[in-house]
Amino acid sequence: MLPVWRWGDGPTTMKILHVVGARPNYMKVAPLMSEMGARPQEFEQVLVHTGQHYDRNMSDSFFEQLAMPEPDEFLNVGSGSHAEQTARVMLTFEPVLSKHRPDWVFVVGDVNSTLACALVCAKLGIAVAHVEAGLRSRDMTMPEEINRLLTDQIADLLFTPSRDADQNLRREGISPDKIHFVGNVMIDSLTHMLPAALQLPVLSDFGLCRRGYVLATFHRPSNVDDPVKLRELLFALKAIAGEFPVVFPVHPRTRQRIASLGREFSEDGLRLSEPLGYLQFLALLNSAAAVLTDSGGVQEEATFLNVPCLTVRTSTERPITISKGTNRLVANNRVAIAKAFVEAISEPRQNGNHPELWDGRTAERIVYAMLNTAHPERRSAGLPQRQLVKVD
Repeated sequence: MLPVWRWGDGPTTMKILHVVGARPNYMKVAPLMSEMGARPQEFEQVLVHTGQHYDRNMSDSFFEQLAMPEPDEFLNVGSGSHAEQTARVMLTFEPVLSKHRPDWVFVVGDVNSTLACALVCAKLGIAVAHVEAGLRSRDMTMPEEINRLLTDQIADLLFTPSRDADQNLRREGISPDKIHFVGNVMIDSLTHMLPAALQLPVLSDFGLCRRGYVLATFHRPSNVDDPVKLRELLFALKAIAGEFPVVFPVHPRTRQRIASLGREFSEDGLRLSEPLGYLQFLALLNSAAAVLTDSGGVQEEATFLNVPCLTVRTSTERPITISKGTNRLVANNRVAIAKAFVEAISEPRQNGNHPELWDGRTAERIVYAMLNTAHPERRSAGLPQRQLVKVD
C-alpha cells in the first residue's frame, strides 16, 4: 500500500474542481473522485459537466455504473464547430470558477472541454492538473492533438500514463518538476468494474460465445464523415462478418451516415446496436476475438485485456499499446483491414504483459502527488508549505 498522509499545521482542505466533457472522461474522473472522496479532511470536490457530448440516457447510465455523483454544474454547451464549442465552454466555465473558487482544476484527456477549461484557469491564475498528459500522435490534423499540446503547456501538474509521455513533455521544454508518471487512470475503472461486467448476460443477450465474435466501434470524422472511407470500412466489416459475427454499437450520428449510403450498403451480416453502457461494452470487449476501432481508450482497454486490436488510423497517441500491447495500426481500406485481421487473430496471445503502472492504482498515486504539493493560496502568498504527517 502507498503510505497515507495528512496535512499538519494550516488549512486542511484542498478544493478540487473536476471537469468532464465527454463519455471517455467519466472513466478517468471516477477513480479520482472516489480516491479523494475517501479523504474528506484533505479534499473538497466539485464536479462540472460541460455538456460537450451529452446524451441523457447514456450519460446517466455511465454515471450510475461508475458510482459518480450528479454534476454540481452542467454547462450544456452542446455541439458545434470546434471553435464554437471551445468558446462556449470558456464563456460558461468562467462564472463557475468565480462561484466555487477552487484551489485546483483537474482536466482529463484531450477533448475540447479539456483545453477550454485549462485556458480559462490559466487566464485567472488557477492551478491546473492535467491527467493523461504527454500523449502525442504527431498528427496536427487531429483536433485532439492541438488540445493535448496546448493544455500541457499551461498546466501546473502533468500526470502521465506512460514513460513515452514523460519524454514528449521534456522534449517540449516542460519542467521535470511538473511531470509525474502515475500510470493509466482508465485502467483503475476497468479493474474495478470488470468483475461486475462479467456478471452481465451480455453474450447470451446477443447470442454470442466467448472469442466467437468481433467488436467494432468507430466515431472519428476521418472514418465516418467521408462516404468513401465509411464505405470501405463497412465493406471490410461485412467481409469479416462472413467468418465472425460483428457487433457494432453505433452512435446516432454514425447511423445517419450509414443510412445516407442508401441501397449501396445493407446491414446484412452486421449486428448494429444502440450505444452501450460502460459495463456492457466492457463485457463484450473482454470476450471478443478482436476489436476494430478508432478510439484511443479502446486501444488501452484492449491492451490490458489482451484482446487483438486493429486501430483504423494512420497514427496513435498511445504507441505503448503497440510496443507493449495488442494494438496495430491499419489503413482504411477493405484489403488492408482484412489482411491485418487475419494476422491479428492468428497470433498467439501473450498474457500478463501489461504496460508499467497499469495496475489499477493510478488514482492513489495522483492523490499522493497532490498531498505533496503546496496549497496554491499559500504558495502564491509566499507562506511556508504545510508539513505532511505520515499516518500509521
